[in-house]
Amino acid sequence: MPKVLIAPTTLAGIQSQFVDTLRQAGFELVYHGKSAQLNETQLLEVLPGIEASLAGSEPYTARVLAANPQLKVIARVGVGYDAVDCEAATRHGVVVTITPGTNQGSVAEHTFCLMLALVKNLIAQHNSVAAGGWPRGTNIPIRGQTLGLVGLGRIGKAMVPRAQAFEMKVIAYDPYPDTAWADAHQVPLVDLDTLLRQADFVSLHLPASPQTARMIDARALGLMKPTAYLINTSRGAVVDESALLAALKERRIAGAGLDVFEQEPPGDHPLLKLDNVVLTPHAAGVDLRSRDDMALSAAEAVVSLYRGEWPAEKVVNPQVREVFRWGR
Repeated sequence: MPKVLIAPTTLAGIQSQFVDTLRQAGFELVYHGKSAQLNETQLLEVLPGIEASLAGSEPYTARVLAANPQLKVIARVGVGYDAVDCEAATRHGVVVTITPGTNQGSVAEHTFCLMLALVKNLIAQHNSVAAGGWPRGTNIPIRGQTLGLVGLGRIGKAMVPRAQAFEMKVIAYDPYPDTAWADAHQVPLVDLDTLLRQADFVSLHLPASPQTARMIDARALGLMKPTAYLINTSRGAVVDESALLAALKERRIAGAGLDVFEQEPPGDHPLLKLDNVVLTPHAAGVDLRSRDDMALSAAEAVVSLYRGEWPAEKVVNPQVREVFRWGR
């Protein structure tokens, strides 16, 4: 009976359809028992004997892959795969999959949660009222404001109808834009500098890659309005955190909503001590619905590959197909 590691802590102890899907296909489910995301050392400890992993953001490094030649599939429960060394995976004949179309609604909702918490001064008001205060005052509307989407993929597109429902103007930058979709939904496509200058909210929806690494740097932040907010629910590596810290401390931008960090957890980071930030623990993509949808999609990818099928829309390293061998 092949073993599959269930790595995300959000999937531990729940009875969801992904469990039945894997068990009915003949898999033994293995849970690691840790309360937090596995680091490289812990992953090396739990992977021996594991043939497939429903993976969170734990690091599938070249070292991890070399030490586990029995591993056949890394099925990300999500759409980002920057924690996986895909080149090493391909060399070792390991298929890497993602779950497209499962969590864009969750991320879009969470992004608006951060935006609203910032402009409505939610945390400070809550703390004051809870302490016996009554800090009534005016706050900032989002209706009539300009939302700049940096990235117009599945999540960026999910942002558009929500923003329009809030009566916001939407502009977008994407290096490979879907111009037909943008035209149909009345979203002007602009270059990045124009977006940074015009947007009241700059919302990041890009993957981590060499091309996007620290693209929101001191120069980019310097183009933003002093009244503008930066929202990052994509990947921490997209933002130069030192430059962001300086811009926030000096009030060169109004604030930031951050769900992701360069290092996770961020530890004793000075960003955590500022009063013009709202922080969440890389939670944007996981609500009850998206959690179950992502887990089921990942499980279905594992089962398909075990049965000799090829879920092309989910595989991110298709070149591995020539050497991939597994299953019945």
